[in-house]
Amino acid sequence: MTHTEPARGERTLRRPELRPLWHTVHSRLSSGRPVTRVRLGPLDEAQREALADLLGLDRLPDPHPSVSLARLEEAVTELSGSSVRETVTELVGPLDDRATERRRKEDERAELWAWLDGHATVRAQPALAGWSASCRATGLVGGSPELTRNLLADALTVLAELPAQAEPLPVFAARVLKGDSHALDDGSRLSTLVLRALATLHDTAAPESAADRRALWTRAGVADDDLSATVLVGGLRPAGEGPLARVARVCTEAGQAASLTLAQLRAPGEFTLVSDPAPVVHAVENPSILALAVRRFGRDCPPLVCTSGWPNSAAIHLLRLLADQGAILHYHGDFDGEGIRIAAYLLDKTSARPWRMTAVDYRAAAARTSHGPKPGRLTDAPWDPELTRAMAEHGTAVVEELVADILLADLAEAIE
Repeated sequence: MTHTEPARGERTLRRPELRPLWHTVHSRLSSGRPVTRVRLGPLDEAQREALADLLGLDRLPDPHPSVSLARLEEAVTELSGSSVRETVTELVGPLDDRATERRRKEDERAELWAWLDGHATVRAQPALAGWSASCRATGLVGGSPELTRNLLADALTVLAELPAQAEPLPVFAARVLKGDSHALDDGSRLSTLVLRALATLHDTAAPESAADRRALWTRAGVADDDLSATVLVGGLRPAGEGPLARVARVCTEAGQAASLTLAQLRAPGEFTLVSDPAPVVHAVENPSILALAVRRFGRDCPPLVCTSGWPNSAAIHLLRLLADQGAILHYHGDFDGEGIRIAAYLLDKTSARPWRMTAVDYRAAAARTSHGPKPGRLTDAPWDPELTRAMAEHGTAVVEELVADILLADLAEAIE
């Protein structure tokens, strides 16, 4: 077999002493940026002699020479007929384009964070914007936009399913995360991410102890039991002989509120709302409003649900059940930072509409009280962007009890 010997010029280019030159040129050309000169070194005497021979210098270059790429191009072309790019590709390997790669990665990161900020769950609950910002500050998982997006997508899936149905954490995880019962195990990256989101929603510090983490999960309806998760309701007269309908009717006929358990709501039996046009059900944040309504209207109290602060799994389950029966839901809560976050959460989880929860309503209510507590941390109200601006400008919270007379007047009209 005949072996073709490389030409003299090619042998010159392949001298071992020139390897530092070719590797440096390869690295610079792979940057994707314009290159006019490359700096080498430190070069030993043999390497300096080889560089001088290549460039036709009459003296040895410095140990740290700066080589003109144009001069190198002339020398390489004269020796081999090839370009510098062709030479380093053959001697070192294919050139990269790191600048293009950097731009691609920057675009991927920008697309990822835009996707997160624009996600329906984040937009529906503006308090999660702080969580979104913290995710961006933490950076990519393993430097990968794809891995990060998959993790965030799982976290958003979990958040969309909360409050849970009073399930143990592994059961909940298996139900919402494709059968993976360990996906939310304590200390996992996904569990930590979801708990940070819940802490942001509830305006609390990120949980540091196992007890803190259990408390947040419980608040989100995970590991609740069917009996301890309850919701207060008044004036509900459903038709049907199921246990839920019978309990609600008995309490309404007696002029009393009912405390319904999640167990009753999950197995209601025969339960039907009979009304034409569609029944309207009001919901409030504070039990005192429900108590005032029951006291004033007695057995004639219109349907009224109380979330008792952040709605638990029983409250969300009831409101969804009523909506499935054709009810139109209206919600009112406190005019403070927490109240706005609760309202955004409830409006996201159910079909409820705001009830006297606009900037106009707030200003009218704030005008009735000269002094009040500060509203606390404010986040946007998705249903009225002007609302939190008005609250920040006025600097006063208005709790629901201060507008109880207005709410009761609306309920009185619903009776007529």
